[in-house]
Amino acid sequence: MAFEKMFEEYEARKKKTLAQGGETKIKRQHDRGRLTARERIAALVDPDSFIEFGAFCTSDMPGMEDKTPADGLICGYGLIDGRRVAVIANDFTVLASTNAPVNLKKMLLFKKQVREYGIPLIWLGEAGGARMPDVQGAERIMSGGAGSDMHWAEYTNFRESPFIMAAMGECYGVADFEACAADFVVQVKGSAICVSGPRALEKAIGQTYTAEEMGGWEVHAKLTGMSDRVAENEQDCFRIIKKYLDYMPSNSRELPPKKSLPEDSNNRIQKILQIFPENRKRGYDMRQIIGCIVDGGEYFELKPDFGKMLVTCLARINGEVVGFIANNPLYNAGATDTDALEKQTSFQCLCDSYNIPLIFLVDSPGHLTGRDAEIKRVGAKVVNNLQSLFQVTVPKIVIIIRKGYGQALINMCALGSGANFMVAWPSAEIGFMDPEIGANIVFGNLPEEEKERLVEQLRADTTAYAAAKGYGIQDVIHPLETRNYLINVMSIIRASKDRGIGRHLLANWPTKF
Repeated sequence: MAFEKMFEEYEARKKKTLAQGGETKIKRQHDRGRLTARERIAALVDPDSFIEFGAFCTSDMPGMEDKTPADGLICGYGLIDGRRVAVIANDFTVLASTNAPVNLKKMLLFKKQVREYGIPLIWLGEAGGARMPDVQGAERIMSGGAGSDMHWAEYTNFRESPFIMAAMGECYGVADFEACAADFVVQVKGSAICVSGPRALEKAIGQTYTAEEMGGWEVHAKLTGMSDRVAENEQDCFRIIKKYLDYMPSNSRELPPKKSLPEDSNNRIQKILQIFPENRKRGYDMRQIIGCIVDGGEYFELKPDFGKMLVTCLARINGEVVGFIANNPLYNAGATDTDALEKQTSFQCLCDSYNIPLIFLVDSPGHLTGRDAEIKRVGAKVVNNLQSLFQVTVPKIVIIIRKGYGQALINMCALGSGANFMVAWPSAEIGFMDPEIGANIVFGNLPEEEKERLVEQLRADTTAYAAAKGYGIQDVIHPLETRNYLINVMSIIRASKDRGIGRHLLANWPTKF
């Protein structure tokens, strides 16, 4: 048969590539409760839709060709619900997917192509850092040459297309840096995101922390804010990726995908006054307010365990994607700390880059201050947040729900920060400082009865109607009108000459800072 030997060799090589690190390594991966890289891709993308690039790559080290199928990194294109995506997956069964010249070259060139095509990129991460001795020695580490910019694709993200990083296991070295560059990070419980692994640290500086202690999900979801969502397991991770992608355009030149309206979307608003308390001192969960406003009561929260007094979430209004930045009085009465300010800045950059209008729901007495806050550079965080807010070019919609005082008014886009649309509920209180705090400062030595009378005078000047009188806000609306108001505003935005597509001034603001 013609070409028989040629095709026998082809099939043998392909079989070896698909076998990954071999049965023993695959079993070891399964015994740890983890899928292999190829199994992960198959679980994520539509059946039979994956097209692989670089399947026949191997290490360029002599004698290592047979031990490094695909050189430990799988790249290609697939479909998710019929939509084109690019996928990179670390193959931990091949030398722990450590990075070396060939797989690094494959990754860099593939990422460069994906950027040029404007296609969302999903990285399924589990890697052990640099491969020794492949990258050791001056000649090999300097192989990029003087003046080369070969690493720009590894470390930069200009938010031109959504970049999603999933931490599926230990993510050291390149995998850690990709998480730092990504728009969205989902971390599976049991995984770790660290610059260096425990073994390297123990040898280098004598530290004996575990991977979980250095970069586990509780570290990055609660303390650093690196992880946007946490997954219970790998299947949950794929679900979260698909849900996030559902709110994103394929690139910054497009609007996010519009969806049909779920049933009962317009009736949920009737419950809003059952959630919002009449007593101004009572807390409530702002997420429940958002649930009454948005389509189907569904929203996708980012960084839910980081800076919890501020909610950042994606949702839809009449089928159109919007982003909510909302104070949550359930925590610290809605007063924002430095974590919340970082969280808001990150979300503003995301929404501005991908043409998602921002809705601010304001109920905050101000920022948390004090010695601990100063050590965390609260002033710098306030200004960083404002510098990003002033560069937001997508429409900004502000609704003052209850308390709006002092600096928080500016940071929540409710005072001189470029709001395009701004209204308040009749329950709004607007001023430099909460009247009770202000009265204690100014009238602290007066008898209680007289001080209370003066507090009421101060409070009378903080009403929504006082702000509306001089067109400080555009209108006062009934809480039950909130959804219809937002539907009308979104209709105005989509009828405008740019349809709400921004100028993306924040596209290369650092993703982690």
